Amino acid sequence: MRGRSQRLIDAAERVIQQNDAYGRHHVGAAVRTSSGSIFTGIHLEANVGRIAVCAEAVALGKALTAGERGLEAVVAVAHPHPHEEGGCWVVAPCGMCRELISDYAADAEAIIPYQSKTVVCSMLDLLPEKYS
Repeated sequence: MRGRSQRLIDAAERVIQQNDAYGRHHVGAAVRTSSGSIFTGIHLEANVGRIAVCAEAVALGKALTAGERGLEAVVAVAHPHPHEEGGCWVVAPCGMCRELISDYAADAEAIIPYQSKTVVCSMLDLLPEKYS
């Protein structure tokens, strides 16, 4: 992965490495808008475990709050737990994030893992027959 996609992955990794807290925050995300701005977010988890806000939703919300409307690309990365070795890895957005992101930018690109590689695809490739 190179260029703009790698910069987005790097931004997601930085935000979760700076904010990782076992049991609270383990996923970081970054979105790039059509202006070239990058917004990041972290996964939020409540003590009860059933309440969570995905990192992609936080990053999207930050972009929208800043007045950005043209979402171009999104990526999420998982941070290893204390008992795991290695660095962060790219993860695919969950179903709720696929719906949410595609509601705001159906033509956005998603950076995801696929067959042991990191690839770029469209949000609608991840969400065929989108609910509308």
